[in-house]
Amino acid sequence: MALTILPAGEIGTIVTYLELNKRPPLRPMPHSALRLKRWADPAADKYRMLFERIGARWLWYSRLAMDDAALAAVIGDLHVVVDARDVEVGMIELEFARPSECLIRFLGLIPELTGRGHGKWLLAQTLALAWRKDVERVRVHTCTLDHPAALPAYRSAGFVAYQRAFESFADPRVRGLLPRDCAPQIPLLE
Repeated sequence: MALTILPAGEIGTIVTYLELNKRPPLRPMPHSALRLKRWADPAADKYRMLFERIGARWLWYSRLAMDDAALAAVIGDLHVVVDARDVEVGMIELEFARPSECLIRFLGLIPELTGRGHGKWLLAQTLALAWRKDVERVRVHTCTLDHPAALPAYRSAGFVAYQRAFESFADPRVRGLLPRDCAPQIPLLE
């Protein structure tokens, strides 16, 4: 067994690639008081603020490192989750770049909503949006930095793992992209 020592300031994670190759059977939509609405052309700062609120604990940083033009160019089919006050509390971002395929780019809720059953609703909503006409494959990538319930939730929805990779990157807390105190479950090494 070989270990890869990472230099201080670096993070490592195992990425699991999952897919669904056939539309799952219809099931009743789980209940949630949250609502979903299309989010066309969000302001870059507003998008980044929600992205960070959802993902800072899991060290989501990729969209925080982009300038406004690069961010606008990569945002896919975007839906925002809102609460009863119409406040953004989650997102679904899908990519339909390949014919007959959907990639779930981002899917998440703010940490305050986890563990309340909203995740099942959000994943069901995501799959309903992903399985457009002519879509034959839905993919998602998750990693060991994501919420511990992510991989089991995808698998229970029918996703099957088909590939795994190791990814390392500069710690976004060290780079100043995320607050230094976020993701306390991952020690900050400098």
